[in-house]
Amino acid sequence: MATEFTLNGAPARFEGDPDTPLLWVLRDHLNLTGTKYGCGIAQCGACTVHLDGKNRRSCVTPISTVAGRSVTTIEGATGKTAEAVKAAWVAIDVPQCGFCQSGQVMSAIGLLAAKPNPTDADIDHGMAGNICRCATYVRIRQAIKDAAKTAGAAA
Repeated sequence: MATEFTLNGAPARFEGDPDTPLLWVLRDHLNLTGTKYGCGIAQCGACTVHLDGKNRRSCVTPISTVAGRSVTTIEGATGKTAEAVKAAWVAIDVPQCGFCQSGQVMSAIGLLAAKPNPTDADIDHGMAGNICRCATYVRIRQAIKDAAKTAGAAA
């Protein structure tokens, strides 16, 4: 049975086990390797994508649940908020090893879409569960604040 969905704005199809996690469909079948595997139990955030515009952990999302829906990965993240987040990440050198960063960026974009001017508490709540082993949390918070200002100015 095939699962059809929209991926980064284009039609996508997966023919395989409907219980296959979205993460493995993206990485192994569709060759989009920006979304990372970290823990496999939705605890680290490295696999975060957007499902119908909301943050979703792809490692625990069966492909069957995305049928007819829209998935956005780091490769397809566009728009003023996404560009502001990416630019802020680069401007203040957020990543060290970089492994968790696609999930961090996708979570930050989702946070700013829901809360365009987040407080520190909003950032803490919105980014909870996104683990950075390099502990760049101070830079992540600053990048989100900078991106909020940039995205707000672009509006």
